[in-house]
Amino acid sequence: MNKRIFIIGSFYCGVAVILGAFGAHALKALLSPESLQSFQTAVHYQLTHGLAILIVGLIYTQHQKGMLLNVWRFFSAGIICFSGSLYLLTYLKLMKIDFPPAIALITPLGGLLMILGWISLAWTFLRK
Repeated sequence: MNKRIFIIGSFYCGVAVILGAFGAHALKALLSPESLQSFQTAVHYQLTHGLAILIVGLIYTQHQKGMLLNVWRFFSAGIICFSGSLYLLTYLKLMKIDFPPAIALITPLGGLLMILGWISLAWTFLRK
């Protein structure tokens, strides 16, 4: 078990629950259905990958620690880029602020980082 991995995974999950409730109650009346769906997608991916980070923390002592550190780093960076960019885009739309198109490019980068995390996790198990 790695305490830092558990703390980070727990933090991401807790924030996802808070943001999910905020989106369901406070943002529902303020956002278009498309923007609300985008926000909910960010929450879903954050929660899913936060739970995955917790699982990585559980198996940390049983597998190659270096590979698992890369897994949670990929997941964490993916959450920040993917979910974070969707949260930012939602906020900017809510505030009616024009955003530079480059911000939208961060979202697929986050998705790629999450995919790399899953591939690294599979590679960890294959190498054992």
